Amino acid sequence: MNALVLTEEKQLPQYIEMQKPTPKKGEALVNIEAAALNHRDVWITKGLYPNIHTPTILGSDGAGRVGERKVIINPNIDWGDDEAVQTLYYQILGMPENGTFAEYIVVEEDRLHDMPEHLSMEEAAALPLGGLTAFRATFTKCQIKKGDKVLISGVGGGVALFACQFAIATGAEVYVTSSSEAKIQRAIELGAKGGFLYTDENWTKQLRKEIGGVDAIIDSAAGDGFANFVKICNPAARICFYGGTRGKINNLNPQLMFWKQISIFGSTMGSDKEFGEMVEFVREHKIKPVIDQIYDLKDGVEAFKRMDAGQQFGKLVLKI
Repeated sequence: MNALVLTEEKQLPQYIEMQKPTPKKGEALVNIEAAALNHRDVWITKGLYPNIHTPTILGSDGAGRVGERKVIINPNIDWGDDEAVQTLYYQILGMPENGTFAEYIVVEEDRLHDMPEHLSMEEAAALPLGGLTAFRATFTKCQIKKGDKVLISGVGGGVALFACQFAIATGAEVYVTSSSEAKIQRAIELGAKGGFLYTDENWTKQLRKEIGGVDAIIDSAAGDGFANFVKICNPAARICFYGGTRGKINNLNPQLMFWKQISIFGSTMGSDKEFGEMVEFVREHKIKPVIDQIYDLKDGVEAFKRMDAGQQFGKLVLKI
């Protein structure tokens, strides 16, 4: 079978032939029809991920068929029984286990969920990792509800867009930040109320002037800009971050935090229970993942380059 394989550390994957896997008892052979990239895949190719080994088929997101059944794959491996936190043995599909950037994959049967009927195969493939991460951040951590004022930072990436769509679907008033006015306008077209350029040093003052403050913030970057979030929080606001692309958080004002009784959460992926709830939420609200571009598997390296350049608005999908 053909696959996108990391054959050397700190190199882009290669489109090569690999042996078709054979399922054991309790496993299913999935004929993958579409898969999607995550920033995790790019970080792996740069050597910025633990326990990298080669050769490994990359990819955490995938949708396909087992016989006539249309399925999406839960990328969790060994989350465990504790809803609060994953086990020490937790892994994500696609490293070190072979992932979805291939014509076939073998997974445990309980990793499979029926594909929501309103989604195309490409849309379904875009859902798993980003949708799960956003669902936990939006509902389990920030407990976003109808009427909340919510800020999603760095809109354009997959998780941020899912968080935006999930919060809008639940009746929240959603705002976004970006370095691109075009991406802000795209978010408004999805249902966001407005947006702010975080490259403008006065964006927090503009937000407070226009909407007063926010009840929840979902962030992927951290870094020095994180300190600005405390300034725009309403009392009892919740902040959740699921990434740290801008590095360490500095200059947080503790007085503002404890006086406003602000809660800050870190979040990674989500439990198997949350994955099932996320799929049902998507089905109920007829949410469609935003897709930036679709590539053939053999051209998958171009998708890696686009993601690395930060050009995308939505998910980059590989058609297999």
